[in-house]
Amino acid sequence: MTDDLTLATAHVRGRLAVAVIGGDIDIATAPALRTHGLELIARGHPHVILDLTHVTFCDSSGLNALIGIMRCAIAASGSLTPAAVPGRLARMLNLTGISTAIPSFPSTTAAMDARLADVT
Repeated sequence: MTDDLTLATAHVRGRLAVAVIGGDIDIATAPALRTHGLELIARGHPHVILDLTHVTFCDSSGLNALIGIMRCAIAASGSLTPAAVPGRLARMLNLTGISTAIPSFPSTTAAMDARLADVT
């Protein structure tokens, strides 16, 4: 476990925001991820895409943060969309059944195309 996590808002367009996440998502860093996602929603961007290309590790705390962001997004009439999910994390999402509640896309571009069609 480490506190090595990077969070950046890469793109904002109306009710949609793309956040780029990198590093480890664990008990030490999951609260920062959740806070970042909830702040985007609070700023009027309830459709949140998480570019997970550079995530190197995710434990159950990270999964809980994703579920928390998803719940807040849905409450704000939005959505959470993971994009470019690394293999290990994709496997965890599938094994836990979370992938059915939070469907992902192979790339941020594909996620943006899908969500922009939903939002507009």
